[in-house]
Amino acid sequence: MSWPAGYGRRVMAEIDSTNAEAARRAGMMAGPEWICALNQTAGRGRRGRAWTMPPGNFAATLVMRPREAPQVVALRSFVASLALYDAFAAATGRVDGLALKWPNDVLLNGGKVAGILLESLGQRQGVQHLAIGIGVNLVAAPGANEVEPGAVRPVSLLSETGARIAPEEFLDLLAEAYALHEARFVTYGFEPIREAWLARAARLGEVITARTGRTETTGTFETVDGSGNLVLTTRAGRQAIPAADVFF
Repeated sequence: MSWPAGYGRRVMAEIDSTNAEAARRAGMMAGPEWICALNQTAGRGRRGRAWTMPPGNFAATLVMRPREAPQVVALRSFVASLALYDAFAAATGRVDGLALKWPNDVLLNGGKVAGILLESLGQRQGVQHLAIGIGVNLVAAPGANEVEPGAVRPVSLLSETGARIAPEEFLDLLAEAYALHEARFVTYGFEPIREAWLARAARLGEVITARTGRTETTGTFETVDGSGNLVLTTRAGRQAIPAADVFF
């Protein structure tokens, strides 16, 4: 199994959080680096939610020094989603049941199998470093009582496909896939990434609900625009939503 040139690889037995370790190491790195933990004691999901990690599951962070404006840097959540999709396909030999949920989850047979958390590290002159944290339910998934009411049910790769893969092996698949999509993103911009993501999108053309802490918008999932916004067609017209949790 190959490893992409120019990317560092660090596998640790136990750590509090791979994103926290990325923040500690960012200033010392010569180039982009993957940090993988076999056990994570204080993992985090979006909006500060806890991310539990049973033994055998996957937790890793890619930390890099991006060159683009912050709004462009944030589009790497789509790059990471595509890389996860390809890594799952490589691990199982199939794409049946795989779909991408805006803004940054991967679904398998309708359940959430992976999530992505982007964090900016230092913003004095744009984003100094970017941490792309990725959690995958390789062998076990949280119970329904551990997720927000109405959220997509958690599933594991093992329970849904019977495929068993070690975290270090999955890291190799993910890193190779990410490097390919990152090169395309840097060379050609967001448009080819957007098109590829939409071709794998969950519930495209269907009615979904986008919720923030203050608002709830229900409409038909029309597209993702060139800025990465979720575009819904609602009774009030076409609305572009930059950040929300999606329910369906």
